Amino acid sequence: MGTESKRQQRFAGVIQQDLAELFQREGGAWAPGAFITVTKVRVTPDLAIARVFLSFLNTKTAKDDIASIKTKTNEIRYKLGARIKNQARIVPQLEFFLDDTNEYVEHMDKIFEEISKETRQPD
Repeated sequence: MGTESKRQQRFAGVIQQDLAELFQREGGAWAPGAFITVTKVRVTPDLAIARVFLSFLNTKTAKDDIASIKTKTNEIRYKLGARIKNQARIVPQLEFFLDDTNEYVEHMDKIFEEISKETRQPD
């Protein structure tokens, strides 16, 4: 995948900001108890598809929560459209993905802790 144009980056930023506000206000209805963060948005060159990466905090069921959000994609797209109608000609199709960077970092931290606890062999 090539680098994104300034136009794509600017449009992705608008979508990310508006979706973040949407999830802050209404995310509890789509994923009860979870704190949802929009970590990244990637837009196709024709601006027709937005790939949205979400991170979930305070939940053990992130996979279930992302599945729940995927079932609400049309509702979320409609609400996004109401927010960006003056900034964009079309509202992109939304594709949601789980951003598991936090889980990966926690996993790596545990591994490094275990390594540091092991007794070192003298050379």
